[in-house]
Amino acid sequence: MDSSFVLYLGRHTLETALLVSAPILVTCMVVGVGVTLFQAVTSIRDMTLTVVPKLLAVGIAMLVCGGWTMGIILDFTNQIFGHIQNIGR
Repeated sequence: MDSSFVLYLGRHTLETALLVSAPILVTCMVVGVGVTLFQAVTSIRDMTLTVVPKLLAVGIAMLVCGGWTMGIILDFTNQIFGHIQNIGR
């Protein structure tokens, strides 16, 4: 195991984390901007108006993207265990 392999594993780990978190983060950002625009137009300053739509949108995003996310995580885990098995030999 050399330094290039460690860098590969670190990069692959960060790419996987970004790929898995992207749907939820993008959903939260889009809903947050939409709610903020709505609050600016209507001059409503209620804090619960920002939290509840984000929670609902993130829940829906998790339901929609959950299977795909689980597949990505399982593939990554299988690759890591494969690398561990090869190092042990």
